[in-house]
Amino acid sequence: MTASVVPFPLARRHNMITRQSRYAAELNPDAAERFIQQQLKIQGDSMRRRGIEEDLIDRELKCMEFEIRSRLNRLAAGGVQ
Repeated sequence: MTASVVPFPLARRHNMITRQSRYAAELNPDAAERFIQQQLKIQGDSMRRRGIEEDLIDRELKCMEFEIRSRLNRLAAGGVQ
């Protein structure tokens, strides 16, 4: 019997995603982009250390990036989180 390890969905970690997007909103665009990429690297490295398969890591990081950027865009438009 084999089992697959499925990582927690990063996009559902609302508090972390909200905190990252709010911080990025306070930065200039170049610094915000570096910050987002650094956060994605940290999360990817963390999942790799846990032995999660690379295709699952890629999927989760794309979801995380989408959520951060979506919230960042809403903040820039004056929307509420």
